[in-house]
Amino acid sequence: MNILLTGGCGYVGTPLTESLLDAGHTVTVVDLQWFGNLLAPHPKLTVIREDVRNAERIAMKGFDVVMHLANIANDPCSDLNSKLNWEVNALATMLLVERAIDAGVGQFIFASSGSVYGVKEEAEVTEDLSLVPISDYNKTKMVSERILLSYADRILVNIVRPATICGYSPRMRLDLSVNMLTMQALMNRRITVFGGEQTRPNIHLQDMIRVYHHFLKNGAKFPGIFNAGFENISILDIAYRVTRHVPAEVVVTPSNDPRSYRLSSKKLLATGFERKFGVEDGINEVIAAHRDGRLRDNESYYNIKTMKKLATLA
Repeated sequence: MNILLTGGCGYVGTPLTESLLDAGHTVTVVDLQWFGNLLAPHPKLTVIREDVRNAERIAMKGFDVVMHLANIANDPCSDLNSKLNWEVNALATMLLVERAIDAGVGQFIFASSGSVYGVKEEAEVTEDLSLVPISDYNKTKMVSERILLSYADRILVNIVRPATICGYSPRMRLDLSVNMLTMQALMNRRITVFGGEQTRPNIHLQDMIRVYHHFLKNGAKFPGIFNAGFENISILDIAYRVTRHVPAEVVVTPSNDPRSYRLSSKKLLATGFERKFGVEDGINEVIAAHRDGRLRDNESYYNIKTMKKLATLA
């Protein structure tokens, strides 16, 4: 297939791009490269440095699929510049899908977020529950979903709501719970947990990549929205799991973060997808990458720290 992948230089995008090339696809990555570009040259890879808000500059003719991962990721970064957040996360989605339809693209795969549900008390948060987003980031993801579904009669739409992702990537993120707590233990022999009782769903990076491949192959049979998260565990439990591998003190401090939710991925599993990795794998990957020198506690691995330095936000 000929694939246009936005955000292909990101935490998920970098290894996803590599896996698509390994599978024999032709890939064009569109990424503004705020966090750099670690993709190796490949005869079937084209990398375009462009802002997704400039959709008119992105030629769509000849692509079979658009995979849209580019976004202002997480609540702190979205709160930093609300206008930028809405333009990148919502407006650009609309512009891209309209251009894709006009160009005859057959499929649009969108990376939404499991956080669109807001705070839920239900033991299983399924795709048919109401959305009550509590942050700008959550709201833009919800709006993007509604935009895409309004075009579902003109293009195949597959929307994935990922849980919090963990595991090693060349374009690493250390502001995600499993990765962050593991690095704290490695660097400080001390893990600070805010609150700790909040439950979070998790998905390993390699399973996240496999989900995208799954819909690339089977999307026509399974249009619509799917959760993607398998281990619903508390932040405190993640911290103690880390200490099984790295001796560290766990310190719990108060938190005003109310977000606590559990994702059910029964709908995804019913399509034939099988989970292969988990939180334990993510912890071990971060430890291994740190010990063999691939991973250091670098500011560029924290989205909010990097974005505060960007001239585009001045």
